[in-house]
Amino acid sequence: MIELLGILLLVQGGGGLINRLLGSTNPSWFVQLHLLPSGMHVVASALMVAAGVGLLFAERSRKQRRRSE
Repeated sequence: MIELLGILLLVQGGGGLINRLLGSTNPSWFVQLHLLPSGMHVVASALMVAAGVGLLFAERSRKQRRRSE
């Protein structure tokens, strides 16, 4: 379940970041682009990417520790 949340954050954040960096004004299906003011889109998207990557690495590390025990 944690992996799914990490992937979801990574996809939503990465897609929203690409959407804004390429200059699109359409919020598409990226949640943060619908909920936040436009000045926060890039920052929120970057934070979502970082959180997703962090969750995925933490879960991977946790699974590797379980196997080595």
